[in-house]
Amino acid sequence: MAQSVKPISSPVPDSWYPTLAVFMLAIGLIVTASFFIYEATSSRKNRSLAKELTTGAVASVFLGFGSLFLLLSSGVYV
Repeated sequence: MAQSVKPISSPVPDSWYPTLAVFMLAIGLIVTASFFIYEATSSRKNRSLAKELTTGAVASVFLGFGSLFLLLSSGVYV
């Protein structure tokens, strides 16, 4: 039974971690900036809750995965 067990491995090659971290953090920061610009420039009557939630969720996902890959690329295995 112990012979059929495969070791746990990452679905993403280790050499891609720094590149993924940079791109995902950049995209997350750009979406976050667009969220802040939208909040600052639109009036209360013209705001859309769906757009705010969607933009916030997209930024959160990209910043979360970007942070994960940044930690993985620096050797902190979480």
